Amino acid sequence: MNILHVDTNHPLLIEQLEALGHHNVVDISSSKAEIVAVISEYDGLVIRSRFSIDKIFLDQAKNLKFIARVGSGLENIDVAYAHQKDIHLIAAPEGNSNAVGEHALGMLLALFNKLSQANQDVRRGLWPREANRGTELEGKTVGIIGYGHMGKAFAKKLKGFEVEVLCYDIKPNVGDDNATQVSLETLQKRVEVLSLHTPETPLTKQMVNLQFITKFTQPFWLINTARGSSVVTKDLLFALESGQILGAGLDVLEYEKSSFEALFSDRTLPEAFKKLMQSEKVLLSPHVAGWTKESHRKLAQTIVDKIQAIFH
Repeated sequence: MNILHVDTNHPLLIEQLEALGHHNVVDISSSKAEIVAVISEYDGLVIRSRFSIDKIFLDQAKNLKFIARVGSGLENIDVAYAHQKDIHLIAAPEGNSNAVGEHALGMLLALFNKLSQANQDVRRGLWPREANRGTELEGKTVGIIGYGHMGKAFAKKLKGFEVEVLCYDIKPNVGDDNATQVSLETLQKRVEVLSLHTPETPLTKQMVNLQFITKFTQPFWLINTARGSSVVTKDLLFALESGQILGAGLDVLEYEKSSFEALFSDRTLPEAFKKLMQSEKVLLSPHVAGWTKESHRKLAQTIVDKIQAIFH
């Protein structure tokens, strides 16, 4: 097959596809319009998040047999229309789930132990021990919304911390030895920590809003390594200021560009985000939870393995 790669990935991806007999073309500089003009020449497309794959694109992709997304989600692809055209859609959540689980745990522990603030204090020559007194994870009830590859990886990382882990998912019977599946209402009544591991769907967009937050019985800590669109920033800020949310670790932001490669489509900083950046209760990272040296390789390997399973 002729396969077009429009993003850079680990070199093993092309090396192993060539070993399987496929011809690979790399084009990371042409615009989407230029790619649309030539996509009919290709049987496969490998992409991360450089641009969306919409109906117009797919109508021109007359010979396309598969689209491989080197990442966990398919939200930038018109999935329903691709299926209508019998195009295989391949994602690789198995490739970076461990990285996401570790990052979520790292953010949680950093928040509980005020590591970001303590680091800044010491670098300024300060030694405020009482102000940086931490909180222990042991004995807490942790809630996970979205119990797929990412949620399961986070639950597995929590096993040694002597916590109770509850999960909520729209799919039934996904609970396991690491987490007990409960209703959303039960989760909101019991948890002290909430970690999001959901894809971007109409159900999850702006899911964490003021109405959602106020249904929690007790103040809680929020971790989001999933999709920024799930959390309404101004409502999160209100909850942080009121004490309903004790702290937030955010690897993703409502204001991210859909390509995930930059923060804003223009230079304007929304007022709510300015306030969020000033809060000592917030820990931020630039959508790198699944972005490790190991996941770089594992994502590519997962894509190769799935292409091989389908077409060989």
